[in-house]
Amino acid sequence: MNRTLTSLLLAGGLVAAGQANAGDLLHWQDNSLTYLYGKDFTVNPQIQQTFTFEHANGWKYGDTFFFLDKIFYNGEKDALNGDNTYYGEFSPRLSFGKIFDAKLEFGPVKDVLLAMTYEFGEGDTESYLIGPGFDLAIPGFDYFKLNVYRRTTDGDRDGDDVWQITPAWSYTIPVGRSDLVIDGFMDWVVDNDDSYHANLHFNPQIKYDLGKALSWGAKQVYVGIEYDYWQNKYGIEDSRYFDTDQNTASLLLKVHF
Repeated sequence: MNRTLTSLLLAGGLVAAGQANAGDLLHWQDNSLTYLYGKDFTVNPQIQQTFTFEHANGWKYGDTFFFLDKIFYNGEKDALNGDNTYYGEFSPRLSFGKIFDAKLEFGPVKDVLLAMTYEFGEGDTESYLIGPGFDLAIPGFDYFKLNVYRRTTDGDRDGDDVWQITPAWSYTIPVGRSDLVIDGFMDWVVDNDDSYHANLHFNPQIKYDLGKALSWGAKQVYVGIEYDYWQNKYGIEDSRYFDTDQNTASLLLKVHF
């Protein structure tokens, strides 16, 4: 399965790379840099500063999301990764509605997709995910996506094969001269394997559109917080001897370009 998914991810990457030379394929794109500062993290050092690059796009046959975190531990050292580390995800989706030029709509479902994700970073982090994806029309939301993955991992966890449910959303609330945006995702691994325990990672951002408030331009500069709740972080079961339940928040500054 890993070779098959790797081939699909590579194909998605090649298509995405070709978009720069084929403007008719690329419908929209967004890039951003985020700075986070937070305390009370578990498993890794408690204080963390994170710089994140994100890219999202929609193109003729689907959409793509990519992010890369560079994480600093405020002078402390992680047992496995030293005083800093990195982590990223590449998530292309192929739209059956767009590929076959057909409306695949029923109830709140507005499109059906093939969703894939490749997770990478330092340590034992490499994972491959594949499964059905759905674009949902839910009143009030800017977007709501739901992906259901079969998750396979490499390294010491090689052979693990579990199910993961991942919704992602955005909701905008007008506030005075500007807007409050609540967006984020949840990764819910619903079953166990020998070395990877069921876990729930809930990670919304609550952001005020500072650029719009100061007439710099809407949807360009945000300030706010990122909340991070992770039960059984990294799939490590929480116990009285090792706390792996994370419940913290970080200050946020985000710039889109």
